[in-house]
Amino acid sequence: MGEISSAIEVMREVTVADAASGRQVFDATKALMELRNLVDHLLAVHAEALDRLGVATQSGAKTRNLLMEMGAAPSVAARWLRIGAALASLQRLPGYAGDGVFSGEHVDAMVQGLAHIARRAADGLCEQERLEHERALIAQTLSGATTKELEQTARAIGNQIATETGGLPAGEDRRLNEFTVVPTPDGRVKVTGDLDVVIGEKLIAAINSLAQPRPEPDGSPDARTIGARRADALEQILDAAATADTPFMTAPKTHLTLTIPVDTPDLASLTWLGPISQATAKMLACDAGITEIIIDGNRAPLDMGYEQRLFTPHQRTAITARDRCCIKCGGPAAWSHIHHMIHWHDGGPTDLDNGCLLCPSCHAHVHAHGWDIVIGIDRHPWLIPPTTTDPHRTPLPAHNRRTMHLHETAA
Repeated sequence: MGEISSAIEVMREVTVADAASGRQVFDATKALMELRNLVDHLLAVHAEALDRLGVATQSGAKTRNLLMEMGAAPSVAARWLRIGAALASLQRLPGYAGDGVFSGEHVDAMVQGLAHIARRAADGLCEQERLEHERALIAQTLSGATTKELEQTARAIGNQIATETGGLPAGEDRRLNEFTVVPTPDGRVKVTGDLDVVIGEKLIAAINSLAQPRPEPDGSPDARTIGARRADALEQILDAAATADTPFMTAPKTHLTLTIPVDTPDLASLTWLGPISQATAKMLACDAGITEIIIDGNRAPLDMGYEQRLFTPHQRTAITARDRCCIKCGGPAAWSHIHHMIHWHDGGPTDLDNGCLLCPSCHAHVHAHGWDIVIGIDRHPWLIPPTTTDPHRTPLPAHNRRTMHLHETAA
């Protein structure tokens, strides 16, 4: 520990001198990258030792959690443990990593690539075969390959081995499946995955069937990007799954657990993704089960509300019979939320004259961009666009009535 502490003190004094030349800064940067690679390797070695010695299990935790408590990002902690566990079975890579030749990301790509190749062989790989593939990936890395290129090379080798040995092709191996949902610091969610061909086919078919462009209320082309259409399609799939009539799908479309500080009610937050705006809370409340928890400055519960299903099945049936589809874009009724024209949060009643069908993307758009919806004298919903869309705010009939002849007084 003394030597490490001394090295830390020395590194704290490193800076870029005002008179430094470009060459000097370049050389220093290269040396620092080599040092960083070496430190990454040592952290992987120490992570493996922590795991092997059961340091975390003494307190009932996992080594990955312990590393995260020490300040490591979740993905970095997982990478250290993955590399550390693989070093003992490798022959050439540990030496390069210990010399600081490769970054931790490149070492991890090679470790995962070799594991992928080994899984493709029906009877596994012998020691000589494993060494040959290890050398091949090292050579490619030394030539300047990116981590993505290493991954692609490993997959190509694995596919070839599966063909030759009768192993399972990567596209059909469910053991390789990964799906990660990670909240980001800005309150969004990053989704990544690697799925087998069957699940992938189901996902692509479901997304594509719901992500087709549809015209805007004024007949103009769909303004959403293909990525936005796919995201809306995913929400429709989740809503459909949550309301499916199966024993394991009994949750409401959106169960909202809203934590509200008593002194700062505008700082409401959700269980998983943290703080949300009041506008978002109002939108979710249109078609959700809500549990409100009032807390004091020390996060101690002061009061707790109760879950409320805002529109009953009978009300939804009646509103669906009237609207037939999303009143803004024509999306299917089965995928639509029931929107409170006067927000429930603002005291709007839960009745037929205050509810209408809006698909998830139109629902969000109405809340975010100042659209109003009213019931006309014809007892049907009418959309009033914001001034940014129509300076005159001319009311538009519900989608299922736009091809009908409407009496002037109805508008």
